[in-house]
Amino acid sequence: MGIENTSKLNQLLSIHPKGGVILSKWLNEKGYSYSLQAKYRINNWFETIGRGALIRKGEEVNYLGGIYALQRQAQMSIHPAALTALSLTGNAHYARFYSREKTLMGGPKEQLPQWFQNHQWEVSLFYIRTSLIKGNIGLTQVVIDGLPIHISSNPRALLECLYLAPKTVSYMECQLLMENLNNLQPAVVQELLENCTSIKVKRLFLYMATKADHQWVKRMDITHVDLGKGKRSLAKDGVFISEYNITVPKELAAYG
Repeated sequence: MGIENTSKLNQLLSIHPKGGVILSKWLNEKGYSYSLQAKYRINNWFETIGRGALIRKGEEVNYLGGIYALQRQAQMSIHPAALTALSLTGNAHYARFYSREKTLMGGPKEQLPQWFQNHQWEVSLFYIRTSLIKGNIGLTQVVIDGLPIHISSNPRALLECLYLAPKTVSYMECQLLMENLNNLQPAVVQELLENCTSIKVKRLFLYMATKADHQWVKRMDITHVDLGKGKRSLAKDGVFISEYNITVPKELAAYG
């Protein structure tokens, strides 16, 4: 390769974090032509892990390296969510949270690229497209193994858990998780609830927070949160909670 191309390669290697996937389209937009990328592969600097996705030759890349590329290079909102996000921030208190299945969520129109779907990651991925939360409200940046990525903050992650309950996570597990979220900022939770599209999830979140006797609930203005009209039922032969107009499982109502 010529001096100019070598210089461009060195610059790329210096700014790109180890363990991150590099998208071919993004490289092209940054001035690395497809023919130049082919030369890099021929010279064993990079290898493909699927059409349009590269990694450094011989480097081990996990699913978070793929998420890094989706967020930083493809400008997608796909992110680790629900139990997976809670485990990444150290808020997982049950061994099963560290299972090989990882939950990802994205916008209703966001498809996972084929290279991401087809690659043999070290974990199994469960991807949900949803409009549960408007935009990127409630996402937070963390750095994991040198990779800066956005994941769900604790309150958003719990809302996502409630959205998936009871199929993926039980209501009782959600209540136990809620009990550990005693330091949330009322304004942050308020914004999330005001931008949450699920009436069931909002009512259940507030019920669980009240049940856990969190002080931050008392500093919120619930009148600005749309809790809808009419009753909601989460279980047959459950217990009706008049404050939130919702019927919950007997086990949950009796807890605490």
